[in-house]
Amino acid sequence: AQVWDLALRMGGQLRAVPGAVLGWDLGAGLALAAALGVPALAAAELLPAIEAVAVRRINERMSRDG
Repeated sequence: AQVWDLALRMGGQLRAVPGAVLGWDLGAGLALAAALGVPALAAAELLPAIEAVAVRRINERMSRDG
């Protein structure tokens, strides 16, 4: 649950170029995890997997919505 809450807070930590999101700033994500008391191992293991799905969905929506 803590990592999911962390993932929901990552919206402001996007790495993007015009027209596409490349990923999250995972360094900032790990710093945020530390500040929130989320275990670093859990964040390091789970954030990249959540990031992959989130970025794919964001880019699909951007492509579809123009």
